[in-house]
Amino acid sequence: MSEPIQTENTEQAQEKEARMNPDALYREEIYTDRKIGVIRALIPIKISGEFDDTRTTLYTGEGQIMTQMGPLPISFEIPAQNLAEAVEKYGEAAKKGVQETIEKLQELRRQEASKLVVPGQPGFSAPQGSGIVMP
Repeated sequence: MSEPIQTENTEQAQEKEARMNPDALYREEIYTDRKIGVIRALIPIKISGEFDDTRTTLYTGEGQIMTQMGPLPISFEIPAQNLAEAVEKYGEAAKKGVQETIEKLQELRRQEASKLVVPGQPGFSAPQGSGIVMP
């Protein structure tokens, strides 16, 4: 007789996932010109709240592109050493972020278009009067 498979309690698994890493904390600052977009600076801090000079500040940009379905938010990394450099590189990073977003959307469309529709799977419906009888 085989031993029962032991699984971890779901609550315990969720508890493990919900713990923050005290060695990877960041303070977030938001900068905007109220026209083009937003730059977020993730400033590394110690658990005490003091600046952690052993890690670098991370910069991300946010913006929107207009699509047929309405505005689509995009976010992208900005390789920069300081805020002035992040502001200067915002446009270049935004273009790259938009291009990557468009490529991801095109790939999703290709994947969706290439899916096979098989009887018995969600999304399959036989045309009325086709002679196909579904059990």
